[in-house]
Amino acid sequence: MTTITTDRQAVIDVIDRLKEAWARHDADAYGAEFTEDATYITFVGTYYRGRRDIVESHRVLFATHLKGTRLADDLLDVRFPAPGAAVVTSRGDTCKGAVPKKPAKVQTYTLVREEGGRWRIAAFHNTRRKPLLEAISFKTAPGLAPAARR
Repeated sequence: MTTITTDRQAVIDVIDRLKEAWARHDADAYGAEFTEDATYITFVGTYYRGRRDIVESHRVLFATHLKGTRLADDLLDVRFPAPGAAVVTSRGDTCKGAVPKKPAKVQTYTLVREEGGRWRIAAFHNTRRKPLLEAISFKTAPGLAPAARR
């Protein structure tokens, strides 16, 4: 039997292994953190389905557009809406050199605990933040601001 504390650490470990695999540009290790049928949505809206698609797309990305980058990931929330399911929300970005103080993206990871107890990512969604538009919308309609900002 696992506890929330143990599960929370196991989920955080998945995200840490993901970042480590990215830093090595190891598409296979990166993909190993996803379920066989995982979905992956990039910040430009590209939809990938399945571990193989995630691995092969990252193999190309690591050799081209994302060559020399690493992941910045600042966890905002880890919660367990049901037994064997976790939702992780973070602010993140790809970077070369220094980690950005204000990552430009917001990510949602949905993880499941597979048979045998291993946690893997079943779905990932990445969205680019637009802080200026957020600020304008919060100023013109204060009720839109999340409770944490009020």
